Amino acid sequence: MEKQVLILGAGESGIGAALLAAKNGYPVFVSDAGKIADLHKKELFGLQIPFEEGGHTLSKLEEADLVIKSPGIPESAIPVKAVREKGTELISEIEWAYRFKGDSKIAAITGSNGKTTTTSLLYHIMKVAGMDVALTGNIGYSLARQIATDPKPYYVVEVSSFQLDDIKTFRPNVAVLTNITEDHLDRYGYKFENYIRSKFGIIRNQKEEDIFIYNEDDTVTMQYLPEFLNQVKALPISMRNKLKEGAYISDYEMNVRFRDEVVRMSVEDFALKGNHNKYNSMAASLAATALGVKKDSVREALSTMESLAHRMQPIVTIGGVEFINDSKATNVNSTWYALESMQKPVVLILGGVDKGNDYRILEDLVKEKVRAIVCMGIDNRKIHEAFSGMTGKIVDAMSAEDAAEKAYALAQKGDVVLLSPACASFDLFKNYEDRGNQFMSAVREL
Repeated sequence: MEKQVLILGAGESGIGAALLAAKNGYPVFVSDAGKIADLHKKELFGLQIPFEEGGHTLSKLEEADLVIKSPGIPESAIPVKAVREKGTELISEIEWAYRFKGDSKIAAITGSNGKTTTTSLLYHIMKVAGMDVALTGNIGYSLARQIATDPKPYYVVEVSSFQLDDIKTFRPNVAVLTNITEDHLDRYGYKFENYIRSKFGIIRNQKEEDIFIYNEDDTVTMQYLPEFLNQVKALPISMRNKLKEGAYISDYEMNVRFRDEVVRMSVEDFALKGNHNKYNSMAASLAATALGVKKDSVREALSTMESLAHRMQPIVTIGGVEFINDSKATNVNSTWYALESMQKPVVLILGGVDKGNDYRILEDLVKEKVRAIVCMGIDNRKIHEAFSGMTGKIVDAMSAEDAAEKAYALAQKGDVVLLSPACASFDLFKNYEDRGNQFMSAVREL
């Protein structure tokens, strides 16, 4: 008898897992505590996959032989606790997808900052090189959906800590850990070490023929690396040290060294600017080289990569004031990178759902660069307390329109209005894309 598969959560991840289960002949049931989107319902109806919404039926949980949990569902959720107590196998969607990948190669990227850019950049390099590759995970389709509907010989996967929490055998051929800074602490018992261990899960199952790329300049990574490093081939990236193997930047030149391959390129030719993008470019170039991409393709791709939506995305200049959408900055470190790259005075828009943020790392940059702060969120007390007396004015806004208008009023000619919230978006918006899109619309209406 086939295993009875139950899927908790009917977002992109859950639906992808359901499609893959159905395609492989498993009896599958989808359960969501909220409302399932019409588009997803249509897919479930089309494949005659039974589902429920608005709650979980306990008897269905008890019947399951395997439970696949969507990454957004915390351990504290009642159905997860019930599954754990019963001892039923519980895995993440990327673990489920991995079991059906066949001979395909996987490059997986995780980290607190830069993972979306690094993932997109690696995908772009491989496409330029003519490889048949899919961009999956937290970007676009889930890995399970991709494998179910359009399998490829290569997958580039953006992986979150939540997805890594429930892997068993997931083993990327190339793994990238961009960096580790405090994020999602609300999901990890407010213990930074729990989050760190989760991130290092990306190398848990790697073998000596696999590649692990890490940031040698990141203190947290280096502190914990000896504990987690196994027989895998580990390759560092650095902007401080010249390396025999790995990737480094010296005298404005990137050097990528892997076995007999050497790629050199001036950082002036990078399409993506800013220090953080130098790290992203090194990580993606090293990963691509490890996957067999030749240096001409790496150079061409790095010089033609376009900026990502909602990541330091220029909107428009009005009355000499430049507006930038960095809505994807959902943690303090991302906002630090955004401010660090600013060359003009800034009116900063912060706020949203605080995930245990420590704003102290922003203090020096706020004092140096920020003219005023607009707090866009339901509860802004922590931001007021953190930056009171460090900048001109701190005002509150309860919508994207309100924030855009107040920021423009506080700005002077030659300033930048920067939406870089350092928080999740779920208090006022559906997600960071919705927040960014609403802000861009509001700015264009000014």
